Amino acid sequence: MSKNKTIVIAEPNKQELFTTREFDAPRELVYKAHTDVKLYAQWLGPHGYEIVLETFEPVSGGKYRYIHKDKEGNAYAFHGTFHTMSEELMIQTFEFEGMPEPGHVTLDTMRLEKLPNDRTKITIHSVFQSVSDRDGMVASGMESGVCEGYERLDDLLAGMK
Repeated sequence: MSKNKTIVIAEPNKQELFTTREFDAPRELVYKAHTDVKLYAQWLGPHGYEIVLETFEPVSGGKYRYIHKDKEGNAYAFHGTFHTMSEELMIQTFEFEGMPEPGHVTLDTMRLEKLPNDRTKITIHSVFQSVSDRDGMVASGMESGVCEGYERLDDLLAGMK
């Protein structure tokens, strides 16, 4: 288990949340793990879930769609568009396809900051369409899924050094 902790801040009655996390790896590797299809598929999502990357074009203007499958065979699909992709800044939309109607899109802005000793800090600002969308995402267990995914990313990065 990593000494680095994922911090998710969701203030009451706001349409946004913030996620921060430090990694014991240089920014170039953290970025590569977010943009290399083979690496991305190894860490994204909670423990015990299989991921199927149907589309993955991590370039400005590209798109993605993936499906997480749990051990019981339940499938959860997500898609979005990459707006800006660089080692310093990644901006993308995110939409869970399990909602009764479309349009519950989140805008995620991730900054990747170089830290001393070849470490990296990511800060993600997520803006939701409504407070209820944000609260629903938090209630869905999103935080534990993000934490588990970043634990998996820690393990992957440790093997890449």
